[in-house]
Amino acid sequence: MMLTAASVLAESAERRPHHPALVFGPERFTYAELWQATRRYATVLREHGVRPGDRIALLLPNTPHFPMVYYGVLALGAVAVPVHGLLRAEEIVHVLRDSEAKALVCAGPMLTQGAEAAEVAGVPLLTVMASEGTDGVGGPPRLDVLAERAEPLDRLAPRAPDDLALVLYTSGTTGRPKGAMISQLNLVMNIGTTMRSPFDLGPDDVLLGCLPLFHTFGQTCGMSACFLAGGTLVLMSRFDGPAALDLMVTEGCTVFMGVPTMYLALLDAAADDARRPALDRAFSGGSALPVKVLEDFQEVYGCPIYEGYGLTETSPVVAYNQKAWPRRPGTVGRPIWGVEAEIARADVEDRIELLPTGEIGEIVIRGHNVMAGYLNQPEATAAVLVDGWFRSGDLGVKDADGYLTIIDRTKDMVLRGGYNVYPREVEDVLMRHAAIAQVAVIGVPDDRYGEEVCAVVRTRPGAVPDAGLAADIVSWSRERVAGHKYPRLVEFVEDFPLGPSGKVLKRELVARFAGRR
Repeated sequence: MMLTAASVLAESAERRPHHPALVFGPERFTYAELWQATRRYATVLREHGVRPGDRIALLLPNTPHFPMVYYGVLALGAVAVPVHGLLRAEEIVHVLRDSEAKALVCAGPMLTQGAEAAEVAGVPLLTVMASEGTDGVGGPPRLDVLAERAEPLDRLAPRAPDDLALVLYTSGTTGRPKGAMISQLNLVMNIGTTMRSPFDLGPDDVLLGCLPLFHTFGQTCGMSACFLAGGTLVLMSRFDGPAALDLMVTEGCTVFMGVPTMYLALLDAAADDARRPALDRAFSGGSALPVKVLEDFQEVYGCPIYEGYGLTETSPVVAYNQKAWPRRPGTVGRPIWGVEAEIARADVEDRIELLPTGEIGEIVIRGHNVMAGYLNQPEATAAVLVDGWFRSGDLGVKDADGYLTIIDRTKDMVLRGGYNVYPREVEDVLMRHAAIAQVAVIGVPDDRYGEEVCAVVRTRPGAVPDAGLAADIVSWSRERVAGHKYPRLVEFVEDFPLGPSGKVLKRELVARFAGRR
């Protein structure tokens, strides 16, 4: 049996050659044009020695070059290794060496870090969007320039379902990033399954592509699911609330996918811009969306938000609120087709002990979406792939109807005086305080209780972030959550440190505020 994720784009180009596939500023690409360019890129990559199974690193921003290189690599039967766009040279070197990359394709604006990393790692460098040097004269080969006169690749390289399609590096919250090995079957199944449900994408849909394509949410759920459906992807180079609202209005976007910080930014933008896009539905992932934000967005934008859950290691989608069942805000819905998600005892390491409905434990997953393992890390793989299940490291609970609720990351849980405090639960309550625009609850070291609950707050316009407001937040929350849960400490910030997918980096907040006491 042969299976290649490159067919996602190839077959839509066959079915709908003249339909707009990609919009990027003034540029418009039909499916035929995008696939033709992709096959030209593939030919140049092949001429530079790329063979089936080779791992090719991509250091590229959100521009049309990303899908052209990504699907060009897949068309050759090679393995795409997308690199987080904000990494420094030393971090890129780790990815290049660990993945044993045969080449790095780097965008001109990222060459400062990318070229240094390629040189240190001894990896051949190709560029797009660069200003100098073609054919290796005066600089590295320019893939986009060489592709202009290349013959398009004539056929896709055959791949087996368990051949690798991607190596996706985790964000490295615990130690150095690990490469999750995603097979052709993992990728094709996740794209095809989620395109139907939850995303329900069709050929007339227009999706705002504002998530970074180097991240699995923007890459698989956004770009690839949209291309499989034959819809139109409106690409943003970088997310910005007012610009996103304007783009959705002018391009007629019907679908939005984003992380909670993006929904907050769109609410802020709507306060200054009365126009509203014709959105039919929106999807949230990446981290927990406070119910208050969901309610406000639905009121302001007039479209439902479907919340879901996934991980890099699960290709990525595990569960989502879906049209087939009633939406339940605050939950991440039910597992997608072909996937099981259950709750297991978190304190048992060597085996999976499933818990009854309604009990809190570690979310464990099995199905077509679970990765083949971590590249070059047999011990780390054995620690998370146990008894046929993937251990997520997330705490959750499942109700009698099969809906999954994420309680928190096991490592984000605060242990105060021997009692478990789940930050998400406290954050959902605090988001209803009139002065709070955004909040992250963390645990900071405490001599008496081990950890104390601290609320890190970004205030709404007009609210004064001072000691008086901090005291008010403490007393207000004391009336609404249990005595061991409410924050005794409040810190104010203007902005939160964010990871590549827009997640708040709580470990940085802990480091910042741990010494304040």
